[in-house]
Amino acid sequence: MRDDVQAIYRSRLLTEILLSLNEGSRKLSQLRENTGSTSQAIIPKLRKLEADHLIETKGREYFLTPTGKIVASGIADSFGTIGTINKFRYFWSTHYIERIPDPPLKEIRCLYESEVLKDRGIKVLNVYNNQLKMIKEADHIYGISSVVTEGYADAISERVKEGIPVELIVPLHVAEELKQSPYVEKLAALKNYKNFKLMLMNEDIKVGLIVTDKRLALSLCKKSGIEYDISTGLFSSDPKAIKWGERLFGYYNTPSITYL
Repeated sequence: MRDDVQAIYRSRLLTEILLSLNEGSRKLSQLRENTGSTSQAIIPKLRKLEADHLIETKGREYFLTPTGKIVASGIADSFGTIGTINKFRYFWSTHYIERIPDPPLKEIRCLYESEVLKDRGIKVLNVYNNQLKMIKEADHIYGISSVVTEGYADAISERVKEGIPVELIVPLHVAEELKQSPYVEKLAALKNYKNFKLMLMNEDIKVGLIVTDKRLALSLCKKSGIEYDISTGLFSSDPKAIKWGERLFGYYNTPSITYL
């Protein structure tokens, strides 16, 4: 298969045509515009893709065949993955990503339209304040809490009392903190709210997640895997990233989890 793979990936124009058609049918004029190439350069590539049964023509438009869709989506996924790794290379290389489960890790391309926020200069609580803002603007909240603060607890309590659905997963060490004052009193005040679920995972998650209907925030431990990094976070309002966050939350929300 080496020659077939190299034939596509070594040709910028072939990959650009397939990526363009992966988004929908295109006329030759549109392919010229999308690729920045001439008709003389594009037409031989189209003939090759037709001969390989990856594209077909209907009228004046070019479409991916069913097998072409498989190939093109695979190329798009690989480009998206590489792009996301490169775009946030420093974030991934300085944090402990080993605790992100394989299924969502393989879909990390969904986070491309994100930004990394840091605490620096006068913005010493930049990450924290953005997370609180997310909570206050949300219509529903899913969270994985590797740390707990009174600010988080108060923001969550306020939204629960307003009727917003909230589901939180905490590891064992956070659950122990919640048994202490002032958190035990705050939890007691929420015990009769059916829109609030607090769940215990009997292991160290090493992931911090807030995902709402509007935004995603992802925080991780530093590279050592010991110290949780509260000063850096990856944020996104892109629907693909939000769905990715929901899948990550769902991965941890398993039948083995305990309700507190």
